[in-house]
Amino acid sequence: MKVYIGADHAGFELKKAIIEHLKSTGHEVVDVGAQSLEHEDDYPLYAYGVAVKLLGEEDTAQAHGVLICGSGQGMSIAANRVRGIRAALAWSLESAKTAKRDDNSNILVLPSKFIDEDEAIAAVDAWLKAKFDGDPKYQRRLDQIEELYG
Repeated sequence: MKVYIGADHAGFELKKAIIEHLKSTGHEVVDVGAQSLEHEDDYPLYAYGVAVKLLGEEDTAQAHGVLICGSGQGMSIAANRVRGIRAALAWSLESAKTAKRDDNSNILVLPSKFIDEDEAIAAVDAWLKAKFDGDPKYQRRLDQIEELYG
């Protein structure tokens, strides 16, 4: 599976650990940045970069995105501004699973200040393995989002 990943300075170290883990488990990983630790960098650039790369895939169901910043809030807000993105903030294994199962998220956002490396890796693994439930109530809600916001 292809995974696009991006992080600002607050998520930089966690991003490196997740990349190493994903590669060791056979995933194709594309690091969208930051490429070096820059304490004054800005998360919107990385959120947009991951979102655009993900949506540029021929089969978007086979690609996923992971974003990391301090609180996870900024990356979530920025990524969700891109039409077609369903970025979900997760702080635990269970919140990651439900992000995919109930809301069919295509980007997982992690808060580096509130999740440790082991929890983050477990959350990413659980999210990548999870499948959208397809329950009519969940699909109806996703359809409403598309209808309201395009």
